[in-house]
Amino acid sequence: MAENKEKLILPHNIILKDRKSLTVTGVTDVDSFDETAIIAYTDIGELTIRGTELKINKLSTETGELFVDGNVSSLSYLDNAPKSTSFFGKLFR
Repeated sequence: MAENKEKLILPHNIILKDRKSLTVTGVTDVDSFDETAIIAYTDIGELTIRGTELKINKLSTETGELFVDGNVSSLSYLDNAPKSTSFFGKLFR
């Protein structure tokens, strides 16, 4: 028997405190991260967090929570494009 798995859409919220502490809900995955940028996927699009001394304190894709500390300078979205996980998809991204 085939199980019917529906994709659960998580509520998406962003809370930024003093540009030092960031809480994001509705995160489905994190593609890459370093001290200057974090690329996270949400149900409404790809979210890029830019700044300095960025550090992921907690990431739970089960609950969709991402907690970041550091100096946040910008948050930007890319339209909801399908996430490519293949080699060629990442090569031509």
